[in-house]
Amino acid sequence: MLRRIRRRVETTIALVDALPARPAAALRDALARGYGRAELKADVLAGLVVGVVALPLSMALAISSGMPPQHGLYTAIVAGSLTALLGGSKVQVSGPTAAFVVILQTVAARFGPAGLLTATVMAGLMLVGLGLARLGRLIQFIPYPVTTGFTAGIAVVIATLQLKDALGLPLGTMPEHYTDKVVAIASGLPQTHLPDLGVAALTLFVLLAWPRVNRTLPAPLVGLTVGAVAAAALTAWIPGFSVATIGSRFSYVAGGETLPGIPSLPPTPLLPWTLPGPDGAAFTLDLTTLKALLPSAFAIAMLGAIESLLSAVVADGMAGTRHDPDAELLAQGVANTVSPFFGGFASTGAIARTAANIRAGARSPVAALVHSAFVLLAMVLLAGVLAWLPMASLAALLLLVAWNMSEVKHFIHMLRIAPKSDVTVLLTCFGLTVLFDMTVAVGAGVVLAALLFMRRMAEISGATLVEGDHPAFSEPLPPGVVVYQIAGPLFFGAAQKAMSSLDAIAGQARTVVLDLRAVPAIDATGLVGLSSSLERLARTRTFVVLAGVQPQPARALARAGIEAAEDELAFCDTVQDAIATARARMPPGA
Repeated sequence: MLRRIRRRVETTIALVDALPARPAAALRDALARGYGRAELKADVLAGLVVGVVALPLSMALAISSGMPPQHGLYTAIVAGSLTALLGGSKVQVSGPTAAFVVILQTVAARFGPAGLLTATVMAGLMLVGLGLARLGRLIQFIPYPVTTGFTAGIAVVIATLQLKDALGLPLGTMPEHYTDKVVAIASGLPQTHLPDLGVAALTLFVLLAWPRVNRTLPAPLVGLTVGAVAAAALTAWIPGFSVATIGSRFSYVAGGETLPGIPSLPPTPLLPWTLPGPDGAAFTLDLTTLKALLPSAFAIAMLGAIESLLSAVVADGMAGTRHDPDAELLAQGVANTVSPFFGGFASTGAIARTAANIRAGARSPVAALVHSAFVLLAMVLLAGVLAWLPMASLAALLLLVAWNMSEVKHFIHMLRIAPKSDVTVLLTCFGLTVLFDMTVAVGAGVVLAALLFMRRMAEISGATLVEGDHPAFSEPLPPGVVVYQIAGPLFFGAAQKAMSSLDAIAGQARTVVLDLRAVPAIDATGLVGLSSSLERLARTRTFVVLAGVQPQPARALARAGIEAAEDELAFCDTVQDAIATARARMPPGA
């Protein structure tokens, strides 16, 4: 019996190892290196610290995304634990993040909770595909100006959205577009509710001041507790004093009765599309709706991939670890696919919670599992207490998150020192994020990243025409022989530049030696350009020698059918051999 079980376990492990990505890479590596009582103790303590931070933040992010607060807790519980189990980063913590707010708030307004959860499932499937295709390394090459523009723009939108609750403005549903939001908030300023403003200011003060007093207790725990106690005390002592709380703003139905706050129940299975649609109407799941959700799902997937891998890189730098990007993408995909079936929405690696996890002494993904378990227990046992949290205090917490996320100093520094092309990309991504939405911004950012890459490839690629005497050669080149040196990859951005001079010498030389020693790679565009140039040279009876072709270009040329041909084309390992071949073809006495 034991042998049979062991064989099945070994077979399962072998099947997992055969996958393109390595599921649970971080957890398996941590356990393989030895995991004992000391590691467990460190992980439990770190997980509790992060759980305290994640508890109010998850509710605040859900509210800001247009969802009831319990859905943020569902996300931290389900998606957080699945990513920890399957992920490729040893100490990363995943859950709802501020990066998604701009996208999710728009999707929730247009399609309701059902549409938001359905879009998350679609994004999860895309992330699974990215992980299985082993594209984790490529996501990390998104240029810094693109990600900085995104995050700064998101921070501005998040901060703007929090003003409504921080000031206690009775605005109801906010408009969809950013400029309309600003106009609505500005017009509502005369109706500022001073009790809400006072509680927000007190909470923000404690959040900023507490880290200077004590770093053991997380500032969000202290700040939100002070805000809730102060609001409850002043409400009891001062007639007419009142502030909006989770209990007064949100409710749920249990046993046919409507109750305030959030349910004290764990996440339960559901079908995402059975939840309400926009304005409480029924949600219709059909091809038209899926097409409408596809751009938002793509934006969620791309932003989730970028954010999770960026967080993993930060974690590696802080903890001295190495993450598996493909396993991380696969885990994020599974988490985002499964979480909506338990009421959760979009999740990714959270940089702030990951940093708190590392500073608290986390050793393995077990710490992130403990964080999810803590949120689950707090929801079940303390739902009634959480209902007393003031909306203004949660808004103050997100204002601080937005400020930290904006990295104003780095943003201004980049504007001052970065090349003009990078500044243009930075401001474009920032402006699109703020003035339009993340769906537009992510699409434009990916295109700008590709254009920036093409420009860089064209800049680093070059070509030099050598004829006659040259210090690189021991003796002058024979008459009618030229050497064309190409440096850099022949990619789509550089092929035209490299091939233009070659076309100009067709018919002007007897033999052209193409020095390809410095060409590490060639793509389809470069291959087409090179093939066209070789054909033009052949028509003018110009003999061509390809010298020093590297392995990848050699394979590409072979697949394209470009091979040695008498009186047309030859291959040589070195430039010296190529020149000798050209000299041997010279007529006697030349």
